[in-house]
Amino acid sequence: MERLASTGRYERPRQTRVFVVANQKGGVGKTTTSVNLAAAMAARGLSVLLIDLDPQGNASTAAAIPHASGTPGTYEVLLDELPIDQAVQTSPDVPGLRVVPATIDLAGAEIELVMLEQRERRLRKAIDTYLAGPGRDVDYVFIDCPPSLGLLTVNAMVAAREVLIPIQCEYYALEGLSQLLGNIELVQQHLNSDLDVSTILLTMHDARTNLSSSVAAEVRGHFGDRVLSTAIPRSVRISEAPGYQQTIITYDPNSTGALSYLEAAREITQRGAAPADQGASS
Repeated sequence: MERLASTGRYERPRQTRVFVVANQKGGVGKTTTSVNLAAAMAARGLSVLLIDLDPQGNASTAAAIPHASGTPGTYEVLLDELPIDQAVQTSPDVPGLRVVPATIDLAGAEIELVMLEQRERRLRKAIDTYLAGPGRDVDYVFIDCPPSLGLLTVNAMVAAREVLIPIQCEYYALEGLSQLLGNIELVQQHLNSDLDVSTILLTMHDARTNLSSSVAAEVRGHFGDRVLSTAIPRSVRISEAPGYQQTIITYDPNSTGALSYLEAAREITQRGAAPADQGASS
């Protein structure tokens, strides 16, 4: 823990930054990234809200947040317009981290949302209301999406100002990204002109292999300075942590995985607000 403590607090943003962590390709480290970046920032003195929008509830599990069926969470926020402050829970391991959990009830939300007014903007309204009131001290919001491009993900993209895309350093890393970027462009054109693809994070990186190096070079060539300098290594410890209902930040704080997520989080905070963030309006 001494090694972590020496790094100090991270700088607060000029205003709340709202990220959607999205990639419809499964197994890229999306939920792992959402939870561990949120925990890393909270462990460094920032106030962070994590919204679990995946019916599997894996982000809730990793943050040690109860999410049995019937627990107030994102389902009630979206469908019943429950205020976020009535659904949010604080992580027992990282006091600066607040979580709106996802329960299995969320599995039917895609169909139920179709019939509702302002179906794409319900999460945005809830977040804006929370940030203007009980959550006015929140520095960062991370929204963890399901691996699909349905109404839940659209809600997240309308609610966010920035997109963070995790890309694994493996074969077919860029497969499906054109579809994701196309959907983001549609959201920008019709629902949220403030949305900006600001951050790309390389995950499952193995510096010993030519494959990881070539994929990293390809991603950096395609996305330029939007790619964080820090890459997240392939790590057994990162994979183990959720099984103990912990993030890697608390499970093994001095592991390479924890230090990498702490460094990636620091890099995001040092970049400050994205251009789209400066003029964002509710």
